[in-house]
Amino acid sequence: MRAMQRILTSGLPFMKMHGLGNDFVIVDARAQSVEITPDLAKGIGHRQFGVGFDQLAVIENGESDAHLVFYNADGSTSAACGNATRCIARFLMEETGKSELTLTTERGTLYARDAGEGLTSVNMGPPQLDWHEIPLAEEVDTLELPIEGGPTATGMGNPHCTFFVEDAEAIPLTEFGARYEYHPLYPERTNVQVAQVIGPDHIRMRVWERGVGITLASGSSSCATAVAAARRGLTGRKVQIDLDGGTIWIDWREDGVWMTGPTCHVFSGTLTPEFLRSLG
Repeated sequence: MRAMQRILTSGLPFMKMHGLGNDFVIVDARAQSVEITPDLAKGIGHRQFGVGFDQLAVIENGESDAHLVFYNADGSTSAACGNATRCIARFLMEETGKSELTLTTERGTLYARDAGEGLTSVNMGPPQLDWHEIPLAEEVDTLELPIEGGPTATGMGNPHCTFFVEDAEAIPLTEFGARYEYHPLYPERTNVQVAQVIGPDHIRMRVWERGVGITLASGSSSCATAVAAARRGLTGRKVQIDLDGGTIWIDWREDGVWMTGPTCHVFSGTLTPEFLRSLG
C-alpha cells in the first residue's frame, strides 16, 4: 500500500521496448517497490487509454542478476516471455557491461549472452513435452493432439499449440487463434501458432498469444514451434523462423532451447499520477 501511495504521488517510470515488434512496457522495481495489480497492468496495456503492450515485465532484485515477472495485456500473468527476456537482458548487459547474465523467472533460471552484432541470445530451458507439464486437461499424445489439424502441444513455461499448415498467410488468424486459445484440452488457455515449413532449417510462423491476441512476434512461441517441428521430423533442431515482425533463430540444444534475435529500446517515460489515479 505504501509503494502504491508513493507511485500515485510521483508517477511510475517505465521503458518501452520491443523484440521484432513484440512490444513491452518494462518497469524497473529494483530501486523502488512496485505493486502491479491486474487492473494496473490492463490499464497500462490499453493502446488508446494507456501505453499499450503485448506484455508488461517487471525487473526485481533476486539472487541472480535479476528476477523477472510478466503480465499479459488482459492483466493475467505469464511464467515466460522470451522476447521480453531478451530485451531486458540487453538492457542489463548495457547497464552492467556484462556479456553473460543469469535471470530467474517463474519458468526457472534462464541464461542470456551477447551474441554479437546487436543480437542477444537467451536459453529458455528444456521444453515441457509431457501432457501434465504443459499442462493439458488429460493424457494424450502431445505430438499430435486429438484436435482438427493434429497440432502439437509444447510447454515453454507457458502452453503452446502449433498447427503445421501449407500456407500460414491463408489462415484467418483472428478467428483461428481465438477459437483454440480456449480449447478445453488447455485448462490454462494456450498460445496458438500457425507454422509453414519452408525448408529443413526454415519456418514461416504467425502467432496468437493468450490474453493478448495477434502479435508480430513471440519468443516462447518460436521456441515451441521449433521444438514441435523437430519432434515431427519436419526440420532439424536449428531453424530460422520468419515472423510478421522479423526473423529469430532457434537452436534446440542439450541444455535447452536457445533463441537469438534483435531488440530495441524505443523510449523511456513516466506514467503520471493523473493516469494512475484514473485506473482506480
